[in-house]
Amino acid sequence: MSENEATTTTPEQNRDHVQALGRGLEVLKLFGRERRPLSVTEVATLAGITRTAARRFVLTLEYMGYLSYDGTAYTARPAILEIGDAYVLSSGLPEIVRPHLERLAEQTQETASLTVLHHDRIFYVDRVQADRVLTVEIVVGTSLPAYAVATGRVLLADRTDAELDAYLASVDTHSYTAATTIDTDELREKILAARNEGWSLADEELTEGVRSIAVPVRDAEGYAVAALNVSAQSSRVSLDHMRGSILTALRTAAEQIREELATM
Repeated sequence: MSENEATTTTPEQNRDHVQALGRGLEVLKLFGRERRPLSVTEVATLAGITRTAARRFVLTLEYMGYLSYDGTAYTARPAILEIGDAYVLSSGLPEIVRPHLERLAEQTQETASLTVLHHDRIFYVDRVQADRVLTVEIVVGTSLPAYAVATGRVLLADRTDAELDAYLASVDTHSYTAATTIDTDELREKILAARNEGWSLADEELTEGVRSIAVPVRDAEGYAVAALNVSAQSSRVSLDHMRGSILTALRTAAEQIREELATM
């Protein structure tokens, strides 16, 4: 096989790719995206597979302890957390970042988080909750569409122009609030602004009354491997404060993390 042929081989064409495993994991991820019990028929429809195949997958996942069945539908079980733990325990990033999140939460008196980008969604890897309560329920493992949040935009900003074009051509946007950016041209402008400025702010775009500001966490080579963000109630924290002392604290933490990653 030529080098060019090798680079165009899809996972389905690759003889080392186990299709059943890949589809099983896609079925499992449905429960995270839908956040509700799913029947076999719903799994089949959402996954684009036959009902027979869906039944085999959910029965296997139930046997492994990842799903439970109440007689009508399947729901995710806590055992799924083991999969997320594998990332947290195997990656040195959360361990390095944790003290910085704690310091950010203490300095700003607001909630600080670490997220990573996978495909077109961001995932919360760690989060230090401030004493002040936010009106949004986010825990470690929560995933959100990248276009609607500040962390997603600073991580999308690290993609090449071609990758960004492909993302914007395929992204399916919808409004979470009246302020959500759903126009792809406007979204492009905000992502490019994040690329130029090194930070992004989302003002009540995901949840009314909550604004968030984020900066990328870069490795020794300069690639954005994650994002730090601070979220706060808009009634309590002004935009100027977010762009001022909170952004300064975020940038300081991101630079310190980069220095620590360089020594790994």
